[in-house]
Amino acid sequence: MSADQNVPAPVALVPEKREETVEAVDKPVETPVIAAENTEQTVAKDEPASAPVEEVAAKDATTTIATTEPEAAEPEKPKVEKPAYLSKTPALGELFNRLPTILGNIGHTEMWGVTLKDSDDIPTVNVLIKFLRANEGNVGAAEAQLSKALQWRKDVNPLALAESAKYSAAKFGGLGYLTTYEENGRPLVFTWNIYGAVKDISATFANTDEFVQWRAALMELAVQDLKMKDATEVIDYDGEDPYQMIQVHDYMNVKFFRMDPSVRAATKKVIEVFATAYPELLSEKFFVNVPAIMGWMFTAMKLILSRNTTRKFHPITNGANLAREFSPSIAGQIPKFYGGKGPELKENARFIPLIEDKEQGTKDKGKSAEEPTVAEPIKEDAPPKEETPKAEAAKEPQVEAAKEPTKEEVPKAESPKDESAKDGAQ
Repeated sequence: MSADQNVPAPVALVPEKREETVEAVDKPVETPVIAAENTEQTVAKDEPASAPVEEVAAKDATTTIATTEPEAAEPEKPKVEKPAYLSKTPALGELFNRLPTILGNIGHTEMWGVTLKDSDDIPTVNVLIKFLRANEGNVGAAEAQLSKALQWRKDVNPLALAESAKYSAAKFGGLGYLTTYEENGRPLVFTWNIYGAVKDISATFANTDEFVQWRAALMELAVQDLKMKDATEVIDYDGEDPYQMIQVHDYMNVKFFRMDPSVRAATKKVIEVFATAYPELLSEKFFVNVPAIMGWMFTAMKLILSRNTTRKFHPITNGANLAREFSPSIAGQIPKFYGGKGPELKENARFIPLIEDKEQGTKDKGKSAEEPTVAEPIKEDAPPKEETPKAEAAKEPQVEAAKEPTKEEVPKAESPKDESAKDGAQ
């Protein structure tokens, strides 16, 4: 019995130990479960942590995109980067900034045959440089002048005047010429205004607008010879300008300019229009055979034009000294009448197309018909033989009287020549 009793005792103990063992074994097994829970917690904790990472990534992507946008524009920097002529002259860049508004307000884009565009277009740059130089770098003044010039071209259309307009030969025949000489492979353009060729003051100058348009047509032909629209190099703002011409105004025998109001009005109008519409297109302007009474005109010009323009004016008393003002190569091409060796203007110069007026032809015929009519009354009065010698005697003193002042005036004419010679030497 005692033996039977001892048997179950160890049996009972064994399972208890096993349970403890199992429990002991289970405990370490539970440890990974805890680790799993911790892992889940870690994952759970990591999940919300991962969300900010995605948000940061999104923000970084957004920032990258935002940063990329300006970076994408960086390849365009060569276009945005200012050319040397804009960097050198900031006022020119400012004028270009205003150009779209100017063109939009006026509704006209053509200037001297050049279609105004942007700062990458060289002919456009040269046009704006001229307007800026004429106003001594004042952007506001240059803008105002450019606007007025564009408006005038829109209203008048001087290109059409130069290409197709025809003017009265009686009014403008022999008054204006254009010559282009070559020097060092470059054209040197001359415009010649021969005011002494005026046949009828009232006919030529009475219509001021017509006279201005005729002058503008001649000017447009000269500008075309400058070939500004074909320019491939930008003008040096502070340097030489190759796109300029020379003007010669001949006032020989123009004594009537002192008093006639129509001449003054036309001259004043031309000065005003040309100062606005054609700035910086003249390299030199010569006034030849100028009488002293023309001083008022030079005074008027100085009041209207800039100093850069008026310093180019050269009055010369004797037109034969004009050729002295140029190099031998150019002097050899200038007409002989002006001291050169070239042909006269009527022989090889260009001019605005002219038409013969029917009315003028009728007047000329009328005058030729009147001449014998004037002679007939003289023949009718001739029968009294005694009166004829009296008339002849009366005429002879008048002729002599007319000749005497002429003789006295000859030495007086020599003194201006001497003065003009000095002017030419200077």
